[in-house]
Amino acid sequence: MRQARTMIVGCYRGSAMLKAPPDLPDQPGVYLFRDRSGAVIYVGKAKSVRRRVASHFSAHGRAETPGHAEMMSQVEAVECVVVGDEAEALLSEEAFIKRHRPRFNVRLRDDKSYPYIAISLDEEFPRVYFTREPHLPGRLYFGPYTSAKRVRATLDVLQRAFFVRSCTGPVPGRRSGSPCLDYYIKRCQAPCVGYVSKEEYRRNIDAVAELLAGRHRRLEAEIEARMRAAAARREFEQAALERNRLRAIRSLLSERAHALSSQLTLDAVAIASEGTDCNAQVLAVRDGRLTDRLSFYLQNAAERPAAEVAEQFLLQYYGSSARAIPPLVLVPADVAERGALADALSRRRGARVRLQCPTRGEKRELLVLAQRNARLALGQERLRHEHRRQERAEALSGLAQALSLPAPPVRIECFDVSNLGGTHTVASMVVFEGGQAKRSDYRRFTIRAVAPGDDYAAIAEVTERRHQAFIRQCELSPYDPEYDASFAAKPELIVIDGGRGQLSAALASLAGLRDEGVAVVALAKRLEEVYTARSRTPLRLERRSHALRLLQRIRDEAHRFAITHHRTRRARGAHSSLLDDLPGIGPARKRALLARFGSVQGVLGASAEELHAVPGMPAKVAAELYAHLHRAG
Repeated sequence: MRQARTMIVGCYRGSAMLKAPPDLPDQPGVYLFRDRSGAVIYVGKAKSVRRRVASHFSAHGRAETPGHAEMMSQVEAVECVVVGDEAEALLSEEAFIKRHRPRFNVRLRDDKSYPYIAISLDEEFPRVYFTREPHLPGRLYFGPYTSAKRVRATLDVLQRAFFVRSCTGPVPGRRSGSPCLDYYIKRCQAPCVGYVSKEEYRRNIDAVAELLAGRHRRLEAEIEARMRAAAARREFEQAALERNRLRAIRSLLSERAHALSSQLTLDAVAIASEGTDCNAQVLAVRDGRLTDRLSFYLQNAAERPAAEVAEQFLLQYYGSSARAIPPLVLVPADVAERGALADALSRRRGARVRLQCPTRGEKRELLVLAQRNARLALGQERLRHEHRRQERAEALSGLAQALSLPAPPVRIECFDVSNLGGTHTVASMVVFEGGQAKRSDYRRFTIRAVAPGDDYAAIAEVTERRHQAFIRQCELSPYDPEYDASFAAKPELIVIDGGRGQLSAALASLAGLRDEGVAVVALAKRLEEVYTARSRTPLRLERRSHALRLLQRIRDEAHRFAITHHRTRRARGAHSSLLDDLPGIGPARKRALLARFGSVQGVLGASAEELHAVPGMPAKVAAELYAHLHRAG
């Protein structure tokens, strides 16, 4: 295989590129489209990078779909990576998508939130645990799954059947050195105190991996053989243990398994696409049993055809664990690059993988069933999306009517203050646009010049800082490094978490924004009353109205965001000491000082010579430290 090499081409002009660069290589590779800021907005692969990129810039390519036209209008530069063959190009494309998360590529919607089951093979006694972050080396991942509840139920069965430890951390056990409750209720064999050997524990972990990978027939046969052998030796306790394992495995499979006539192991994958919305269905068949149906919603901002969607979905879906890739994958007929895709999956699995489009028999029926489920799921998702959109529109219209606003408030900002006994006072700003949270525009504030416990002054400070930030951002260009899009945007409505006092404090600080038409209200928690600047009497919205529910969501989100920041600062403050602010003292020297003198008081009582004797402490730093401590008293 030829070694990959990178070639960067294209020119940054003040406007989008009008044609493909002429010096692109006529070889297999991956190409990246970048916008004016240099961010990657699309990653593609091709047999010939030159011809594929040229097709994007052709008149037909630009007019292909509205999403594709929008993408091409933003392209400012092209970067390409030449690889050895098409299979390598597919794998490289998937790696670049995972790294850059381009807007116009097909991606699993909120793919970071899908649950996985992980096995920590890098530990002496591996754990089997629930996770949503499949990226750590030395771990074996199974998934993604679409139901966290089912994942946790599966883990519970695995722990009862195979006695995998539930304690966290790389080393099993507690500081006390005695087994935990799991050992006494027969859910763990206590590897922490040596009640089970490393080899026996590892055999249980291998069995868990076999079961999660779908190879349950061989596992069932092995367990049944051990059960019968133990019974023949009159080791009835061991035989009962193997019997319980066998029952647990069969109960786990029987929950969702439907037997087929042939003992095949395969996945049937189908895609339904409409505009920018897609749904992928995976029917998992293991040893002749239909064991699972997985449904994934995809983002397709560039409105790529279903064949490309299927390619990118397969690479992303099978990207976390090679053991989860079956030897046979059924795909729709319009997936043209089946050969290259099969090669790419084979390299990832370490064994041959076939991609097939069946025309008859049970395989064809499975694929048709997957396609039917994909179309049904996409239709249901679009109905839910439309229902949520209507609810948001009703909420915004209801707010405009209740608060006498000239138009529904598209951008709403909410501020909340959090402290504990007047310490570590912080504030939060959350943003909702079109009735939905816009988390990229959330901001946190550390309250400085306020007396402890004075919430009114804290609200006045944070709203004044918001107003001043808006004024500064209006003077900056969007391309200025200090430009902040969140502070530059002007809200139509500002919500304060509190009552009349908090509202009064905010009104004085936000006078400039109010002059520009920004409405300011406060929402009190106890009776959910809305205080406005025009009336001393609070407004009470209908308890079940969409408008009040939207205000409550925004207020609760601001409270959550503020409390999270407050807890972080409080935890950081609990671990801080006088040594944190000393000149020339970083984390390493701080640890060395504490190790040498035992406490902060010991450091304060040390002489300059004793400070210099600390390992890694230069004479100059020791002298400055001694002078600083004694000058500060």
